[in-house]
Amino acid sequence: MEGHRDLLVWQKSMRFVTEVYQVTRGFPREEVYGLSSQLRRAAVSIPSNIAEGHGRSTKNEFHQFIGYARASLLEAETQIEIAFNLGYVDKKKLSLMLQQSSEIGRMLTGLRSWAEGANP
Repeated sequence: MEGHRDLLVWQKSMRFVTEVYQVTRGFPREEVYGLSSQLRRAAVSIPSNIAEGHGRSTKNEFHQFIGYARASLLEAETQIEIAFNLGYVDKKKLSLMLQQSSEIGRMLTGLRSWAEGANP
C-alpha cells in the first residue's frame, strides 16, 4: 500500500474538512467555542485518524484507527444535522454534506474490512 495521501478516502475526507471549515465560518459568533469548534474538531479527526492508522505497524492498529475515523465522521454528521436544525445550514448544504459523509463512511467501511485481512 502506498502512503496515506494516496488513499481516496483520505483525499475525500480532506475535502470534507475544507467544506466544514467553509460552512462553519457562517455560524453565529456565539458558536465559535461551541458547535463550530466541535464540528471542526470532529471533521479534522477523520483524515487524521486515517493517516495515523496508516502509519501504525499492525493491521489491528490500522483497523482500530479506521474505526476512530468512522466514529468521528458520525459525530460530524450529527453536528451538521444539529446546525441544520438551528438554521445555520440550509437544506441544500445539509444534503451535500450528508452525501459526502455517506460516501466517506462507505469507503471507511471498505477500508476497515480490507484491514481485517491485510497489513497496511
